[in-house]
Amino acid sequence: MNALWSYFWPVFGAGLLAGVVAGSFAFRRRTKRLVLLASGVAASILLAALWHGPLGGADRFETTVQADIQKTLAYYEMTRVTGHLHRNPLTRRVLLSGPADDFQRQGLVGFMNQIPGVSGTSWSSDGGGTPLIAEGFAIALLGFLFGLLLAYLVELRRRYNAQWNW
Repeated sequence: MNALWSYFWPVFGAGLLAGVVAGSFAFRRRTKRLVLLASGVAASILLAALWHGPLGGADRFETTVQADIQKTLAYYEMTRVTGHLHRNPLTRRVLLSGPADDFQRQGLVGFMNQIPGVSGTSWSSDGGGTPLIAEGFAIALLGFLFGLLLAYLVELRRRYNAQWNW
């Protein structure tokens, strides 16, 4: 399992769980539906933020990807080149620095882009890309929408079966 999968899967699952719970209550109560759905969205974003920070999902992701970057640099014997993920805020973009000719630069960019969890590689610190926490929020909201869909399908089945009272 790669670092990207291990970071985003729990976030998606938390959003899915929040969507199922909020949807199962919201689709039965027409008067409080908007409040219940908004609280479900807030809960999925809160769970994603908890996973990113206090529960250490971002730190584990960074440690795993950083180890892969160092292994790649060591494999290609580029000991004077350093690489790290863009910080403040944490993104999935690798920043490389150190002495290398054009051929080595082009090759290392290609090799770093193949590391699971890396979205891009550059030799300059221009623009870090999308913050990892923003991507986590988006995946949590996607999970929330899938949870709502599941809750809606369960509610449709419940309503359909309610007409049979024999």
